[in-house]
Amino acid sequence: MNSQDIPAIMAKLKFSSVAKPRSIRKYWFGTLLRGNLIRRKKLLKIGIAGLGFMGQMHYRCWKARVDAQIVAICDTNKNIVEDCKKTVGNIEGAENAIDFTDINIYHDFAKMLEEEQLDAISLTLPTYLHAKHTIQALEAGVNVLCEKPMGLNVAECDSMIAAAKSSRKVLQIGHCVRFWPEYAKVKEIIEGGEYGKVIAATFQRLSATPTWSYENWIMNEQRSGGVVLDLHIHDTDFVQYVFGIPRAVSSFGGKDSSGRLGHVVSQYLYDNDSVITAEGGWALMPGFGFEMSFNIVQEKATIVYDCTREPAFKVCPAEGEAFTPDVQQGDGYILQIDHFVKALNGEDVPTITTLDASRDSVRIVEAEKESIRTGKVVSLE
Repeated sequence: MNSQDIPAIMAKLKFSSVAKPRSIRKYWFGTLLRGNLIRRKKLLKIGIAGLGFMGQMHYRCWKARVDAQIVAICDTNKNIVEDCKKTVGNIEGAENAIDFTDINIYHDFAKMLEEEQLDAISLTLPTYLHAKHTIQALEAGVNVLCEKPMGLNVAECDSMIAAAKSSRKVLQIGHCVRFWPEYAKVKEIIEGGEYGKVIAATFQRLSATPTWSYENWIMNEQRSGGVVLDLHIHDTDFVQYVFGIPRAVSSFGGKDSSGRLGHVVSQYLYDNDSVITAEGGWALMPGFGFEMSFNIVQEKATIVYDCTREPAFKVCPAEGEAFTPDVQQGDGYILQIDHFVKALNGEDVPTITTLDASRDSVRIVEAEKESIRTGKVVSLE
């Protein structure tokens, strides 16, 4: 195939959301692959920092792409090749074996940045390492997809934002729920106004105790931020995404048998009469597994989602039968990486997540923690 063949080929193809004509024109063309996809010669070179449960989730998503190649993995665990075979988590998607063929293994992050010509990294390290390693990668000229939460506190988030601005590289925070098909659809429905205003909205994220992390870092609040920052922030962030920053929060927490905060319930207060709450906990027994769900009560419909039910997603209108809306294919991890790649390629992307919004979610969580500690309503104004 040569350059004069390109217009004819493009006219015959149906382009997916991964490969649109506008973005493809920016690159050299390579081999025509199965499924009517054109693969560019220069693949994105991807590194993964941290190969625990979430690192393996990102591995799955990158491995499935035809426009990227995982060339390096960095983890301080010297036995990572064997230990990753035993990784477990609270949601499906990271259970398949890792193929280490043609992947360089590092135990020193700086060495990986120096020796590999990386276009981007998935930074899936423990939370207390997010700010330091994100800044290090940005300053080395590498784009970063950093797992949520952005940092342990607002100050760390501010330092990451400053580094992204000065480096002029792409930094995206992995708030996957904003991309999760059912959550994205319910936001679209609410904003469409067909069913009137939101009377009440309840979000739940409940899990058995996460004992699977390397050196049990998740259960160390100094390293993970605890249940509120590590787990519950998913729904805090989505509340902010749909309804905006609340004027105040009122939160209550329950401690587990070891005296650690293991459960949180928050009400987000706005200048209207909508009742918006979120509940998160990881003090449930091993047999419980994992549940993420929401119930949205509107004037003319109730919208429900529960990942443990079938069907998981339903709209129950005031008139007519309940139905399951069509949603985008894939999961939040796949779709957030697709968004990240489009940003790397200079494409126009919708404003789904921003660095300021990721910072604000940490700020709201800090207010929730203060409310739990003091027993008072905490203002965010």
